[in-house]
Amino acid sequence: MLRRMLLLTAAVAALAASAALAKASFPPTIALPNGWQPEGIAVGNGNTFYVGSIPTGAVYRGDLRTGKGATLVPGAAGRAAIGVEHDRGRLFVAGGPTGKAFVYNAKTGALIRELQLASGTPTFVNDVVVTKRAAYFTDSNQAVLYRVALSKNGAPAATSTTIGLTGDFQLVGGFNLNGIDATPDGKTLVVVQSATGKLFRVVAATGVTKLVDLGGALVSNGDGLLLHGRTLYVVQNQLNRIAVVALGKGLTSGRIARTITNSAFDVPTTIDRHGKRIYAVNARFGTPPGPSTTYAVVLARG
Repeated sequence: MLRRMLLLTAAVAALAASAALAKASFPPTIALPNGWQPEGIAVGNGNTFYVGSIPTGAVYRGDLRTGKGATLVPGAAGRAAIGVEHDRGRLFVAGGPTGKAFVYNAKTGALIRELQLASGTPTFVNDVVVTKRAAYFTDSNQAVLYRVALSKNGAPAATSTTIGLTGDFQLVGGFNLNGIDATPDGKTLVVVQSATGKLFRVVAATGVTKLVDLGGALVSNGDGLLLHGRTLYVVQNQLNRIAVVALGKGLTSGRIARTITNSAFDVPTTIDRHGKRIYAVNARFGTPPGPSTTYAVVLARG
């Protein structure tokens, strides 16, 4: 009897220790390399995440459970990494002021495709969403989206097309289109205009836009977007918070249901999901960048 009781006690203790370990195994913050200057984050297969480096175009790959990682794509002249998206074993990266898009092998880091989306005009290719048949990139200086067609297995085409935006969206001074996401069928896109704090619904095939009516509310300093069903998460970078927008049917109206704050936020820019968890990356805009400047990924919602 005593032996059974001891074994039972040991089993219960082991289970408790295992549960505690599982709960503590996803750290609340994950350090990135000093001086990294991140902006975009994407969650891939398993516990893997990817974060780009704005000035170098490098991409860091890490593990959300252990917090460990290393550089996957080394930096190179003529590259930049703003928004990042993982899809079917590939990384799609928005190239900011280069006017380019880059597509990498998510396992090896090898460059698959480099596309010149814009040239000859002021451009800032800011963010990207990948649907089943195409990748769409925003431009913060132009009233356009760039579309890169995908094959059935997700391989990107060698060229892109430019979709002019019509309807409610109008260019203003400052940063315009920033974050972007899509409905599961890829037919409808949602974008945010940083300078005005307005959200727009976009017909992917035509570029026709319609203002998302938030009852007069704005998502000021809107940056990265995450659409999950009819819930839209909007990162408000300089405000150090994430607005949670409950959208109506058709995604043409909604309300700000609540906001997510975190003491670890330091100008978060983009977010992604890992199961029920939401992760944000701190860009720390306004903090002088240098080789010793620290940056981190933050577990915004566990």
